[in-house]
Amino acid sequence: TFKEQNMVKKNFTKSGKHCRVTFKLPKEIKAQKAALCAEFNGWDPNVHLMRRLKDGGFSTTISLQTGKSYRFRYFLDNQRWENDGQADTYTPNVFGSEDSVVQL
Repeated sequence: TFKEQNMVKKNFTKSGKHCRVTFKLPKEIKAQKAALCAEFNGWDPNVHLMRRLKDGGFSTTISLQTGKSYRFRYFLDNQRWENDGQADTYTPNVFGSEDSVVQL
C-alpha cells in the first residue's frame, strides 16, 4: 500500500534547536490537493499546502523546534485524512482514529 511509501525526513540544525522536516506523499495517494495539518498550524488545511511533485506526489518542508513531539495528518482533496506510514509513532485522537506523530 502507499502508506508504507510516505516519508518524514529530518534535518537538524547545527545548534540542534530546530529541525527542517520534509513531509512527502507518493503519487499513489491519487489526490489533486494535499495539506499538512498539525498541532503546530492549528490543524488549518490552508497553512501548509503541499507542493505537487513532477512524479505526482506531494512535499512540504517546515522548520520545527526540537525536543518536542508533534501530531500531524495529511488532508487530501479537502475530504479525506491520511496518516503517514513512516511516522515515529501514532496516538489516539478525539475523533476515534489516530494521529501521526513526529518526534524531534
